[in-house]
Amino acid sequence: MNAKKLRVLYAAGPGNVIDVYNYWVKGEDYPSQVSVTWSGQFYDVCRDLDAEAYVISLCKDKNLIQDSRFLIEHRPGKFRRASGILYHFGQFGYGLGLIASAIRFRANVAVISDGTTHWFILSLLPWLGVQVVPSLQCVLWHKYGSRSKAEEFILRLSRNFFAKDCLAILSMSEDISEQVVQLTSGRNRPILEYQPIYRRIQFTGINDPDERRSPFRVMFAGRIEREKGVFDLLEIAQRFAAEGRQDIKFDVCGKGSALDSLRLAAKEAGVDSAFACHGHCNKSQMRQMFNRSHVVIVPTRKSFVEGFNQVVAEGVLSGRPVVTSAVCPALSYVKDAVVEVPPEDIQGYGDALLKLCDDHEFYEQKRRGCLALQEQFYDSSRGWGTKLKSILVAIQEEREVGELLGVKVG
Repeated sequence: MNAKKLRVLYAAGPGNVIDVYNYWVKGEDYPSQVSVTWSGQFYDVCRDLDAEAYVISLCKDKNLIQDSRFLIEHRPGKFRRASGILYHFGQFGYGLGLIASAIRFRANVAVISDGTTHWFILSLLPWLGVQVVPSLQCVLWHKYGSRSKAEEFILRLSRNFFAKDCLAILSMSEDISEQVVQLTSGRNRPILEYQPIYRRIQFTGINDPDERRSPFRVMFAGRIEREKGVFDLLEIAQRFAAEGRQDIKFDVCGKGSALDSLRLAAKEAGVDSAFACHGHCNKSQMRQMFNRSHVVIVPTRKSFVEGFNQVVAEGVLSGRPVVTSAVCPALSYVKDAVVEVPPEDIQGYGDALLKLCDDHEFYEQKRRGCLALQEQFYDSSRGWGTKLKSILVAIQEEREVGELLGVKVG
């Protein structure tokens, strides 16, 4: 029996999928990202299955390229940063545009990343002969706090999509999977969980932490936004300064809308010598930051809809204990390497850092935990591409996706 020819539309989120492709055709990983990119994995899967694909990204640098197998487009969305009705109008319009593109391309499968459009809009695709695979990197709603009436309404509209209209669901964490099950009252389509995957070479050259531990360096990497907890870090640095702890330094790596105000606040508080905001760091600079760090901190606040947060995995792969809270879905995969703090407990975050700094036995216990947990992030069988490939193979062979081993079905 001949395998079914696949024509896949992939809505890839905001990444620069054209640059990734240009490196991929040369057999190289995209140099700006530490983990193996989702779009790079997607190109691998299409090559392996002889599939043709239309890849659409929200990347703001509008562009379009084509070869014999791939049509790749940067298609920015409107009103992505708006609020209220304008935001929802933008989501609705972008979703209709994706549906139109799928039909023009004669796609028989659509793989859609979260944040691209409202899920319920995509329930139209199966009626048009296109099977849909949602790819979830972030939780569907905040784990803590209440949801607005608009959020509740959108979730109710999306219930049937996850219960019967999509083919299968790719989920980046147990937290996400549990929310899908909760939303559908256990009647969800099959869920396949995946993890970020890394090349060993990315962590070659990262040494064990400096045993002298003076100064004890705390590293944050990510978007510099209030919801990411960066001003909580500043408050911790002020506490340590007031307590005379001159031996603890903070390295804040990343860019975002709050970077300038964070730098100014650190200077005004008189702690800028111990609280360095480095801005964007490339791979080489990040390797240096990991090399001189002792711990990694991920203090995301409850107001942020968090994804796996790959910095947690990268801290573990660098052999650095991580301080974070259950707001971060990655926690359940790396608990032995993590000091868990209640969400937004600034005092608790500070206490955790002091314990790691002052209690050498406790620090070494967590560091050994890192070493024991690293292999999962090098195992390509756990990766997004492998999970997607198993779904597409089932489509090619016209098998039920539920026959796949290890999937969660309500």
